[in-house]
Amino acid sequence: MKPAPFNYALAKSIDEATSYLADGNGEAIVLAGGQTLVPMLSMRLARPELVIDINGVDELFGIEETDASVIIKACTRQVTALNSEIVKSRVPLLHKAMHFVGHFQTRNRGTIGGSVAHSDPAAEIPLAALALDSEVELRNVNGSRRVAMADYLVGPLMTAREPDELLVAVHLPAIVPGVTTATSFHEVSERHGDFAVVAVAAQLTFDGAICTKAAVAFGGVDHTPVRIPEFETRLIGQTLAYGVPDAALDLIADGINPGSDQHASANYRRRVARTLANRAVSEAAVDARSGA
Repeated sequence: MKPAPFNYALAKSIDEATSYLADGNGEAIVLAGGQTLVPMLSMRLARPELVIDINGVDELFGIEETDASVIIKACTRQVTALNSEIVKSRVPLLHKAMHFVGHFQTRNRGTIGGSVAHSDPAAEIPLAALALDSEVELRNVNGSRRVAMADYLVGPLMTAREPDELLVAVHLPAIVPGVTTATSFHEVSERHGDFAVVAVAAQLTFDGAICTKAAVAFGGVDHTPVRIPEFETRLIGQTLAYGVPDAALDLIADGINPGSDQHASANYRRRVARTLANRAVSEAAVDARSGA
């Protein structure tokens, strides 16, 4: 199929892009990497009146760091984030997740901001961002705001971004120097590079052998990526290197709401979520003890 007719605008600045969005009355859509939007246009799942191309906005490219965070601009290619030493050293969970994102052809064009803007419930980048307590920076003609990832994710392919807002950056908290932090990312998919059937992202902080802080996010098991506070709380005060206590793992089934489709049943997703959570947490604990 071919896309339905639409108007096209190449923005040269953030102000120009947000102006186009403001004038679009909810019928404008943003083109970054195009790895999701272009197929949607071709299948006529998206029928915007205006497509705003932001690839000409230089200020939307790049990776910056502060003492507390790593800031990835919206149009930064996924391959750039994967190969970034800043990402690898300061947000290692995202670095690990990036190895599961699509294939090298799609990572060459796909963007960090595009994945977060689309927020597929099974996508790896929003999942890692949720586990990291990241914030999404949004801007319109009246100013900007930052939204916690937990509040940004609303439903299947639905976010808190308003129609006139442009996603300009993702702010990811960086690991604290001198604090023992370990990360792990695991997923099951039909083929490597496909969207996850189930994925788990974990970041744990340790004092000696004891877990003092835990963040574990689950993808592919609900309408959005989810965290289970009760499960995370049960990990604190544990060594975890020899597995997660069954009492903690039992909380996962009630904390997720998977569906059944052609890829997997809901019961299968529940079993895999439990297994991957145990695997991810145990691996992070072992790495923390070994200094990896």
